Amino acid sequence: MTIYNFSAGPATMPDPVIAQIKQDLPSYKNSGMSVMEISHRSKLFDDIIDSAQQDLRDLLEIPDNYQVLFFQGGGTLQFTAAPLNLATKYHKIGLLDSGHWADRAGAEASRVNVDVDVLASTKDEKYVKLPQMPQIKDDDYDYIHVCTNNTIEGTAFSKLPDTGKTELVGDMSSNFMGQKYDVKDFGAIMAGAQKNLGIAGLTIVIVRNDLIGKAQNLPSMIDYQLFAKKRSMFNTPPVFAIYAAGLVLKWLKEQGGVAEMEQRNRKKSNLLYDFLDQSKMFTAPVVKSDRSLVNIPFVTGNPDLDKKLIAEAADNGLLNIKGHRSVGGMRASLYNAMPYEGAVALVDFLNKFEKENGGN
Repeated sequence: MTIYNFSAGPATMPDPVIAQIKQDLPSYKNSGMSVMEISHRSKLFDDIIDSAQQDLRDLLEIPDNYQVLFFQGGGTLQFTAAPLNLATKYHKIGLLDSGHWADRAGAEASRVNVDVDVLASTKDEKYVKLPQMPQIKDDDYDYIHVCTNNTIEGTAFSKLPDTGKTELVGDMSSNFMGQKYDVKDFGAIMAGAQKNLGIAGLTIVIVRNDLIGKAQNLPSMIDYQLFAKKRSMFNTPPVFAIYAAGLVLKWLKEQGGVAEMEQRNRKKSNLLYDFLDQSKMFTAPVVKSDRSLVNIPFVTGNPDLDKKLIAEAADNGLLNIKGHRSVGGMRASLYNAMPYEGAVALVDFLNKFEKENGGN
């Protein structure tokens, strides 16, 4: 039986990457040391981290005046790090509340005495659509925080909000490398690696040079300027996670880059959305114009039927399609490493399940 992992993260990884990791585990580059044993001060690791950074720059066309930093602590730590590093003039940020993770970002910023102004929210509508950016004054906020893709709710910004002269900071964890954006549209980008870029334990921060170095007395482990100066090696970095991300970046280059990934993700998601939209059993609740390419929630409206579907899907090799507890139902995550055949297998299963359980 072929297994397809639809987990929202940690998520499926490319088969060639898994094969390369397996090969490198006993002795990396014939060093006699496992890739899990090499020193972060070694030439071996210098090559890994330098190559990963350059491949990221190539794939995202990152300008020279932006830093590429490798952090631990997940995307959630950056909800604290970003305001401490960047909200240094007004000590105030604007927030587009598009879902759970945007709300969490605002809560964490508030904890470090940064004022958070919720500019718009679709919470009352259960986040089935995106909030609209209102007009703001250029001198009101240090930056506007936006979650480009909402993993739980299944919405995504295909067109970024217009923030005028105010910096835009993007939490891009869920569709990083899977949907094309222009880095120059952001003052900073943060992205956990465990969805589209590798394994848990690594977070990417891309930040423009002129925005860092203005905060005083920051904790060292969240200081963007310090990490830029130390090449992300102020302390022992997540060696294995950076190595894994580096392999995925090589794979992405071989596949044709981010634009190609977006087209593949669009093809996969369109297949599933087209089925859901014509189904009499299933509903995809998100407004069509705001739908994510990579996280697709859907429901039957009957929790018992949902539970039965999730169990039978697992029996058929379709794993981790249970929806987030705050939303319920099911969710299929179709990240870069999910092949088109996985989406086909899921649609075939859902079609069969509907026919066998009262669908017309």
